[in-house]
Amino acid sequence: MRTGGDPAQRRAEDATALARALADALAGGPPVVLGDPPPRPVPAGVALVLRTSGSSTGVGRPVALPAQALAASVAATHTRLSGPGRWVLALPPVHVAGVQVLVRSVLAGTEPVVAPPGPFDPDALAATLGAAPDDAPLYLSLVPTQLHRVLAEGGAALEELTRCAAVLVGGAATPRTDLERARAAGVRVVTTYGMTETCGGCVYDGVPLDGVRVRLREGRVLLGGPTLAAGYLDDGPQPFEADADGRWFVTSDAGELDADGRLRVHGRVDDVLVTGGVNVHPAHVERLLEPVAGEVVVVGVPDPEWGVLLTAVVTRDVPLEALRDAAGHGPQAPRAVVVVDTIPTRGPGKPDRRAAAALAAAALDGRTER
Repeated sequence: MRTGGDPAQRRAEDATALARALADALAGGPPVVLGDPPPRPVPAGVALVLRTSGSSTGVGRPVALPAQALAASVAATHTRLSGPGRWVLALPPVHVAGVQVLVRSVLAGTEPVVAPPGPFDPDALAATLGAAPDDAPLYLSLVPTQLHRVLAEGGAALEELTRCAAVLVGGAATPRTDLERARAAGVRVVTTYGMTETCGGCVYDGVPLDGVRVRLREGRVLLGGPTLAAGYLDDGPQPFEADADGRWFVTSDAGELDADGRLRVHGRVDDVLVTGGVNVHPAHVERLLEPVAGEVVVVGVPDPEWGVLLTAVVTRDVPLEALRDAAGHGPQAPRAVVVVDTIPTRGPGKPDRRAAAALAAAALDGRTER
């Protein structure tokens, strides 16, 4: 590991070195393996082995991404946007959203613009965007927490976001209020849905990219098309299947198709909380609470009366009654609120529900009000 020197320069050099390795792998060279080596051999044709964030189990799984799938993902992304462009790296290139910034840059033939290292800073992002060349469409990928902080900061950070031909936001659900504020300010926000197993985002603003297929099975989302991974390189289950329509990845997400055919994702199937005998999707409740709570994650705390006590973990000091009003006072209305400085996250900015639930349980320990 290199030491000394300017941290920003080192990060740029590391990104350049990784981009070169990815370019070689995409051209048929040795695969790029990020993280611990997988327990199984890397199949031929795989350019990248990348671990999932482990948001449900706490342990990431190694995913084999073929060069052909990565290329299909990049081509479909650029077709949906304004064509090949210059990408800004504001995410760590250890998860699919950050690595895809480099893959897209390689296949577009452009040098990525690299934000400085360290905790996310809207002012630093503003300076990075301000120094970016204007010789091609400028693209940026963020997670919802980063967008929220830019909106809270306003000023130069928000103004520079309007330079971008598109700001892709994914990795977790984006609060509706943040989307509305960003778009009202002139930011061309594109919400993305996908995962490591689909080479990242493959559904933009609810509409599948070219070649991507969406199917629902008893409310569970299945994804198909040319961007699918070859599989996991471990001994765990392989949630891939094939039929006459091709291969499918069976996601852990619940969703529905709107009347206009747009996909609406409700949250993970295994995140469903049973409170008082009623199934509640935390992500749905979070959307109801966002206008009054801001950053919020809904968790269940074990409770002798309700089974689990529906609890809102928030960063804004909001009265419980205001949250219950926002949720409609039904079974999906929270019965407790816990205020924290920051919502715990995992991987590329996803809420860490297990950590949030542990914080909530500790905060509510000994409380009798229900």
